[in-house]
Amino acid sequence: MNCRKIFILTILPFMMWSCTSYKKSLYLQNDEILENAGNSTLYEYRIMPKDELTITVSTTDPASSVPFYRKIGLAEGQTQSQGMENAKLLNYLVDNDGYIDYPVLGKLEVEGLSTRECEALIRDKLADYLNEVPTVTVRTFNFRISIIGEVKNPGTYTVSDERINIFQALALAGDMTFYSDRDDVQLLREDTDGRREVVHLDLTQTDIALSPYYYLQQNDILYVKPLKSRVSSSTFSGNGSIWISLVSLLATIASLVMVSVN
Repeated sequence: MNCRKIFILTILPFMMWSCTSYKKSLYLQNDEILENAGNSTLYEYRIMPKDELTITVSTTDPASSVPFYRKIGLAEGQTQSQGMENAKLLNYLVDNDGYIDYPVLGKLEVEGLSTRECEALIRDKLADYLNEVPTVTVRTFNFRISIIGEVKNPGTYTVSDERINIFQALALAGDMTFYSDRDDVQLLREDTDGRREVVHLDLTQTDIALSPYYYLQQNDILYVKPLKSRVSSSTFSGNGSIWISLVSLLATIASLVMVSVN
């Protein structure tokens, strides 16, 4: 009977640890939170200093839009209109004050605008120079995020879309490992004024989807911390011979005590 009690008391902590570990490994728990949250506005990326923008202007007469491109790569002897198809377009760097230097139009303040709003701004400015309403397309060229820590493929990733949420970012890095701390993921973010902040995010709870940090911004850094058990196991592995010797010593002492009692 005593042996049975000892056995139960021995395995009980492991059973409790197993249940706790399983719960901590789940994303988006308590999903009823979203059902009661109501509708929310769609996220739109806002242009920031140091963004690189690709801007194209299309008109029915291609020659009329040529002055509104920054380009390199024209072959010798070609006019601008002849070489547009083979020319390489240059991106527009948003300076620290939030402006781009646009051909003919000069300085344009674009910080804080969505790409659609930036398109509308340029389209309106071009009205004085063109006989038609042009098609203007603005895209962010250098949207990068970094994911480090306890993920399968840490690194810096360039995002082609202007909208990526934290789970999509983790998917790029191959997802978290089994040893990741899902309820305390750290986000390092720098705002347009250069101020940096570290935000702690709990990915096990569904209300993360309602957080203003759910969608990532340019140059965000995600740090996935390891679980304490991961650090402990690494420490154990690094000092394995010491621990094995210690356990062997304790086993020997226990055997001697049992023999003397009997």
